[in-house]
Amino acid sequence: MTLPREIEIVGGGLAGLALGLALRRAGMPVTLFEAGLYPRHRVCGEFISGLGPDTIERLGLAPFLAAAGRLTRVEWFAGDQPVRRQILPAPALALSRHALDARLAAAFTAAGGILHTGTRTDPVATPAGRVFATGRRRGVSPWLGLKLHARGLPLTGELEFHLGRDAYVGLCPVEDGWVNVCGLFRRRPGLASDRTAVLSAYLTAAGLDNLASRLAAAEIRPESCSAVAGVSFDRVAPARDRINLGDAFAMIPPFTGDGMAMALQSAELALDPLLAWVKGNATWAGTVQLVNDRLRRRFRRRLSVARLLHPFLLSPLRQRWLAGAVRSGCLPLRPIYHMLH
Repeated sequence: MTLPREIEIVGGGLAGLALGLALRRAGMPVTLFEAGLYPRHRVCGEFISGLGPDTIERLGLAPFLAAAGRLTRVEWFAGDQPVRRQILPAPALALSRHALDARLAAAFTAAGGILHTGTRTDPVATPAGRVFATGRRRGVSPWLGLKLHARGLPLTGELEFHLGRDAYVGLCPVEDGWVNVCGLFRRRPGLASDRTAVLSAYLTAAGLDNLASRLAAAEIRPESCSAVAGVSFDRVAPARDRINLGDAFAMIPPFTGDGMAMALQSAELALDPLLAWVKGNATWAGTVQLVNDRLRRRFRRRLSVARLLHPFLLSPLRQRWLAGAVRSGCLPLRPIYHMLH
């Protein structure tokens, strides 16, 4: 085979774009296939928690994150009642996917990467050199993710986290005065048909009336209204014959704020093994195994902890217990934070 070998990346989200850009900066041939177009809005909390400086430096992300907000305080609510204000152990970065994905895509093509947008590939075929960063797995699930951007929505903290009936919602300021409102809800068919009104209807159904009223008084960015159904957090063993990065490897429950960080960290973990394969210094089977081993070792603990905690954020009875523990200071928030990052 002629060297250097070529990498194909299926999926142009954070993991795929960050990996493709890093490979191109190393002079390697990369073609990336993305089913959507840029810029685009995605259901995402749009803040990055736990991303270390080593990952930022290794992937060359500093210019893309320079404009991100640095957030240090989060206000917890149970229903409409404030519970506690928490200082985060480390600042979270806030930047919309609309901006970040588009900037990474432009940098990838400027670096000589070949980008095919509006293009789907065979999701089953796994030729050597093909990496999958296709996002969250969709299946049968009662959970629905909703997101929109609102302006003129004052926040009581730099971040807000609301617990509702069979739901939780995060609010995060992004660029140009917009606030990202993103939540996970139990599906309620027929609740609302207008895409700009769906999130407000779900907030009301979840008992978050005050938040729904605040949102009703704000300006809504219609094109930002997004939804994703069939959201699942089931544990799935990684395929032995392929490399899955980001949410395609494992989707962490969104309350952690760790999904964007994991996407970028998975790109970092795959980078050196893929560089060795491109240069002819490793077999493809060995590369796949090495990357999957790295992903399992890096993310095993945080995924286990997140899945253990997640039911407490969705069950009304467990929510009451959680809110009481947070209010009284009995919940060890700082140790839990470090176990999740």
